[in-house]
Amino acid sequence: MLSEKLIKKYLPLTHTTYYILVSLTSPLHGYGIMQKVEELSEGEVNLGPGTLYGALSKLEKDGLIKKLAEEENDRRKSYVLTDMGREISRREFERLKALVKQTEPFFTSEGKEQ
Repeated sequence: MLSEKLIKKYLPLTHTTYYILVSLTSPLHGYGIMQKVEELSEGEVNLGPGTLYGALSKLEKDGLIKKLAEEENDRRKSYVLTDMGREISRREFERLKALVKQTEPFFTSEGKEQ
């Protein structure tokens, strides 16, 4: 069951958290997450290892992501979204989409004073 309390705790998401969650729609290890976030943000968000692993630890503890079973000879830990993480990132997407729709007239010819 999805916890509305946890959802409210996280929303609105920080840019960093949003990009981390979106990057985990398929399993990735830490370095892969850093690369995917940089790609998704078009270079605007560059995560250092300390920031990333602190965020991953918190997101895992709160149940937004989960660590996948490790291969015996692979030291890298891979992560993936949980249903809760998917729901929170979806709600953030909808929130951002509504924000753009509501304010778009201010940045188009319709909203400019004549």
